[in-house]
Amino acid sequence: MSKLSHQSLLRPLSDAASVLSRLDERIARSTVGEGWIERMHFADARASLWIDGELVHLEDLVLHDAGADIRTPTHDLTIARDVLRSRRRIAAQPAGWALGPDGVRWLRGHGAGNHDGDEVHDPATAVVDQPAAPAAAPVGGGEGDEPEASDPLAAELSAIDAVLARADAVLAESKLPGRPAARDKDSLVYDPDWNEDDRLDEWRVLLTETEGLPPVLRAALLLDAWSELQVLQHAPWLGRLLAAEALRQAGLTTAAHLTVVNLGLKSIPVERRRHRARDTRLLAIVHGIIAAAELGLKEHDRLALARTMMERRLVGRRSSSNLPGLIELVMSRPLVSAGMVAETLKLTPLAALRIVEDLGLREMTGRGRFRAWGII
Repeated sequence: MSKLSHQSLLRPLSDAASVLSRLDERIARSTVGEGWIERMHFADARASLWIDGELVHLEDLVLHDAGADIRTPTHDLTIARDVLRSRRRIAAQPAGWALGPDGVRWLRGHGAGNHDGDEVHDPATAVVDQPAAPAAAPVGGGEGDEPEASDPLAAELSAIDAVLARADAVLAESKLPGRPAARDKDSLVYDPDWNEDDRLDEWRVLLTETEGLPPVLRAALLLDAWSELQVLQHAPWLGRLLAAEALRQAGLTTAAHLTVVNLGLKSIPVERRRHRARDTRLLAIVHGIIAAAELGLKEHDRLALARTMMERRLVGRRSSSNLPGLIELVMSRPLVSAGMVAETLKLTPLAALRIVEDLGLREMTGRGRFRAWGII
């Protein structure tokens, strides 16, 4: 850091801190603040994949997150879901959690590359002794009678149950903290000479050395070091989330607001983000943070205006109308499908389509089937 030129960074650092504070103050007092935060989670997850050279469609990510996929999720979509889940987990924890040992351990083992299921448990609070699975119900017999040994269907079902039980036991054991199976890496996927622990320790040294620096400068240094060290082979996106967490830890953003660093960096040319000169890379990161805050302000104003316009449609409606519930749902997610509306508001699919039309939402996919709607 002794060779770092501060002169070219002073003005951008000041501008970044100013616009971040202004955005955070507006979100904290806004009626659309919660919806804005959730939308930014989706936007930042997609931007993270874009920075890494992949494209994930918004409707696919929204439906995948809601468990309503219309096709088999791709590998890129699964990674985007990891980024989304990690952002939510970081935002739900106290400021600075993600930069601590427990936070990094959880993000490495679960957010970064864990695709075993939707339920993720924190190693710090995980229960090692899991309750035994209930015994399978008897097949074929009434009042709990055992099936006849000669029944071929019962024998096949028993064999399937045994295989599933063994598979569940292996998966549960592999997820336990500290188990060797959780740390084994496939040599076809991971470079055996790539010591992630040593690289992470080196990055942690910088984390300690940068304490006391201006928050935006520290976040830029941490992000640049993560990229240069290539700490995790298959999770370069985690460094950008940790940089956002550094801003939150410093108090530039409130507890639930995690800066959309990926969305801001997306607007910076790649030749600047990957320049050989560190000062140029740091300046690009700072400009990306400024762009992220400015995009956030524009999106907030758009959401506030859209909510006002939709609430005008409630004038003269009966008190039992489902439109207020639909407005809240639309504000909380970038897109909604007819199935999501029907499930949330307890309506039939046809009634869901009708109130979507009444609210004047825009169909965003251009498809005839599996459509999704959003705010114009």
